[in-house]
Amino acid sequence: MQFEFSVPTRIIFGEGTLSELEKRPLPGSKALLVISNGSSAKRSGALDKVLTALRSGGRSPCIYNGIGANPTLGEVNAGARLARREGCDFVVALGGGSVMDAAKAIALTAANGDNYWDFVAAGTGGGRPVSRMPLPIVAITTTAGTGSEADGTAVVTNPDTGEKIGFVHPGMFPVLSIVDSTLTLGVPPALTAYQGFDALFHATECYVSAKANKMSDMFALTSVEYCAKYLDRAVNCGADREARDGMSFANMLSGMVMTLSGCTSKHGMEHAMSALAPNLPHGAGLIMIAPAYYGHLLDIHACDDRFMTLAKAMGAEGNSPRDFLTALSSLMNDCGVDSLRMSDYGISPEHFEAMAENAMSSMKRVFLNDRVSLFKEDVIAIYARSYR
Repeated sequence: MQFEFSVPTRIIFGEGTLSELEKRPLPGSKALLVISNGSSAKRSGALDKVLTALRSGGRSPCIYNGIGANPTLGEVNAGARLARREGCDFVVALGGGSVMDAAKAIALTAANGDNYWDFVAAGTGGGRPVSRMPLPIVAITTTAGTGSEADGTAVVTNPDTGEKIGFVHPGMFPVLSIVDSTLTLGVPPALTAYQGFDALFHATECYVSAKANKMSDMFALTSVEYCAKYLDRAVNCGADREARDGMSFANMLSGMVMTLSGCTSKHGMEHAMSALAPNLPHGAGLIMIAPAYYGHLLDIHACDDRFMTLAKAMGAEGNSPRDFLTALSSLMNDCGVDSLRMSDYGISPEHFEAMAENAMSSMKRVFLNDRVSLFKEDVIAIYARSYR
């Protein structure tokens, strides 16, 4: 057994912890405050609170509200240009996984060049060495999905090449993360479900990954347990503070486990889907392919003992590996996401081969984490079984 664990992020967790922002030392004097191109941060009051906290500490904020649901290369490069033009020396991300991922990529690009894709070390990325540390990052998460507040990964789409690629750099770990579950209370049911299943799948994939170890297992199984206990409650009663807090904890752990283990080909397959269909929420795409993907792993007996343990973590008997799939299907039904359709997002069977090739090329790294290798024919078959 070998592992290396380093999450160099001070995490402040709990209800009401957003108030800590003005009490804690911050890593610069002028912040680029990155938010989405929607209005949720303003409606919830979180934006005003963050602005007040930054200004009370003498930190002059510059707002960049250009991030969509799946952050793009153009959005990242525009944010980096703004940060340099305004002389920002640190970045604050206020939002969900897309905003936090974009903020990380902006921080790296602002310190190193003009084009984030020059540094991406996969697909058509330039693989250029990162010579300067990214600008320091403060992450304030408003969702319970992605775990981006606790890892050093950014996922960005390049619309010109049709690639959605994750890139890891130790300087993209936030120096400070605030996980205040009250900020998630206004997230609508569907988005709560999509985000929560993303966290669940980070944990389940890392548990069945070839890179799993005793340390990652501890984080993964606890995350799965909390998702199974609290996700349907958070979806069906958004004001359930205990459920929101539980899901925030599960999500944070799902970020930590990715620093110890690694997601499998399932995430690569979804990235190809939402690269093709940018309006497809990442978590929704993961849900669509989950039964067929895990069904394939069960059919080939990739790791039967681990699936039985996952089933028990989800509250099932765990006497059979397929108990996991039963528990997963039940949770999807309880959360009202068991009938999502690829066709509603413009994906059709004629896209399957190209998606498989895209996934296995641009996200080759996660395919290497599989215990049993998937071939292109396997990937196409999983897409086909998932299609509606």
